[in-house]
Amino acid sequence: MERLNRTPRLDNPDSDTLRHEILGYFHTTFDRYEQLFEVLTCDEAFFVKPIALRHPLIFYYGHTATFFINKLLLSGLVEQRINPHFESIFAIGVDEMSWDDLNDDHYNWPSVAEVKAYRDQVRQTLDRIIRETPLTSPINWNHPWWTIMMGIEHERIHLETSSVLIRQHELRYVQPHPAWPVCRDSGPAPANQLIEVPAGKAVLGKSREDSRYGWDNEYGHREIMLDSFKAAQMLTSNQEFLAFVEAGGYTERRWWSEEGWNWRDFTGAVYPTFWVESEDGWQLRLMCEQVYMPWDWPVEVNCHEAEAFCRWKSEQTGESIRLPSEDEWYRLYDLARVAEPDSTASVNANLHLDHFASSCPVYRFAQGDFYDVSGNVWQWTQTPIYPFEGFEVHPCYDDFTTPTFDDRHNLIKGGSWISCGNESLRSARYAFRRHFFQHAGFRYVAGAPPKAVPSSRYESDALASQYAEFHYGDEQFGVANFPQALARLAIELVGQRSGKALDLGCATGRASFELARHFEQVDGVDFSARLINLGVQLQQQGRLRYTLPDEGELVSYHERDLTSLGLADTADRVSFMQGDACNLKPILKGYDLILAANLIDRLYSPRQFLSQVHTRLNPGGLLLIASPYTWLEEHTPKEEWLGGFKRDGENVTTLDGLHEVLDEHFELIREPEAVPFVIRETRRKFQHTLSEVTCWRLRG
Repeated sequence: MERLNRTPRLDNPDSDTLRHEILGYFHTTFDRYEQLFEVLTCDEAFFVKPIALRHPLIFYYGHTATFFINKLLLSGLVEQRINPHFESIFAIGVDEMSWDDLNDDHYNWPSVAEVKAYRDQVRQTLDRIIRETPLTSPINWNHPWWTIMMGIEHERIHLETSSVLIRQHELRYVQPHPAWPVCRDSGPAPANQLIEVPAGKAVLGKSREDSRYGWDNEYGHREIMLDSFKAAQMLTSNQEFLAFVEAGGYTERRWWSEEGWNWRDFTGAVYPTFWVESEDGWQLRLMCEQVYMPWDWPVEVNCHEAEAFCRWKSEQTGESIRLPSEDEWYRLYDLARVAEPDSTASVNANLHLDHFASSCPVYRFAQGDFYDVSGNVWQWTQTPIYPFEGFEVHPCYDDFTTPTFDDRHNLIKGGSWISCGNESLRSARYAFRRHFFQHAGFRYVAGAPPKAVPSSRYESDALASQYAEFHYGDEQFGVANFPQALARLAIELVGQRSGKALDLGCATGRASFELARHFEQVDGVDFSARLINLGVQLQQQGRLRYTLPDEGELVSYHERDLTSLGLADTADRVSFMQGDACNLKPILKGYDLILAANLIDRLYSPRQFLSQVHTRLNPGGLLLIASPYTWLEEHTPKEEWLGGFKRDGENVTTLDGLHEVLDEHFELIREPEAVPFVIRETRRKFQHTLSEVTCWRLRG
């Protein structure tokens, strides 16, 4: 097969040469993508859905072209639309839904000829832009030409995903094509074996200085020491997987996760999706034809099937067989000294369309002591995709990865026979829902479970995210961080280093961590479990991710970590628990400080809390109360208000009410002080408030 050109280096100081390389990269990609649709036998094949969970192929034929225009409009390289209607209906694909979701949307799709004419217009537009637009090197994340590369690499992704949909089409809609030659070699599969992988370091992540295009999730850094483990020398072959099928693996619940069994039960699967049972024996569906089963090719399954096989294999062998983690795949890749594709020769892997338009035997391409560490088929890992430290979304494609940060999309590694461009690089990170199919199989490993990776979830609950930003976010309008300011004030008043502090109404916990700079033990208590859970997440994982509303449905993505806040060494001195300030647990006592920040005007009985709080303090202990005194009956019955009303015709302030309740046991040791805080509601709407801080010392 003719070699596809590789993703270019974007730091070539010769701008004319760089322009020429990008122009060639664009045309080759555009040509190859259109060539994929030449395997369809008729126009009807464009409009019949191969699977219910995705659009028909006419959408994907038009989608990659409209993507160019929509992204180049954002970067300013295109000033006006070519076809606003097309650039709307072809803009958004169907996300990988659950297997039992139904997508009954009906669209009045344009004809194949109309879409082809549109693609020709887009080609001409891009050709002109690449030839004529001024270019300075290097092209980086913020360079307007980055969106040109984004469009080209996006089309290469769809070259692969569309080929999977074509493979799921009825045979009558597809035909073999000379541009897509399949491997014709097959035979019995050799026995697989486990090979020891010594302990060592895995380094993940792409530098911002890297000269080749990357997607947002690739950037950042992760470094981890791995224990030794054993890895299968080859990918799991059809023949090796057959033993699981013949043992009734698809009918035994115990091999499957709950999610996996629900998928198997719903679909009724009893063998892999691309296997075909016929009178002549097992056959295999390829992209454009059906062939007798090549038993020595890698089996292609979803993640649920791969995990079920591993559980079954564990019982057969007595070893702890499982899917590798992403970290372990990188360790294996580096140990095998896999070479990435370059422009000088065909790659030593069934990758980048250098050899076949199909899989091939699992022992064809040796890489170190292993085979197919990269290439042939993608390899499922047990790792849900998550953002590296330093993750940012690109402003021109903010939903490329973020919808997959949900612990339901597992990473696939290594690439398949059709993976090209960015997909073929070591740094590539792609993830799919566990029930979905790609040209993907698996390599199993044996060993103790790996260390957990950070959670991939972004907190999207509006209130929790707002509190996360209030506690850990950026300073707004020159107003100091409120929980930090209160903690510093408390530490100043306490003086010498003390034993225990209670952060009551701790919310997401910033003041708790700040107090732990000074106190040996800090208990953070809040009524809301969803807020406390964010503090616990920070404590356990060191970082927190959340979304904030910008305008309407648009959100921005944020990450905070204890290290950058200078709080990493305080985490082990903080304990979080759920509790009711009006009915605290007996163990919560013996404190030198109690901080009640913006709490009293949210309690159902602030008098009950204040009348008992002295029992929780050591003699001479301090009670720091901060409140904007926003009394609302939705939180506090009016008869429980401490102030903000008239009594006998005279004004009663909250400070008056505090004295009424606290003076029996406390003395006010400094004048009330107004401390401001700002809460972000949207990108352009902020709430500025003054909280009155009073400090009370328990009489000895």
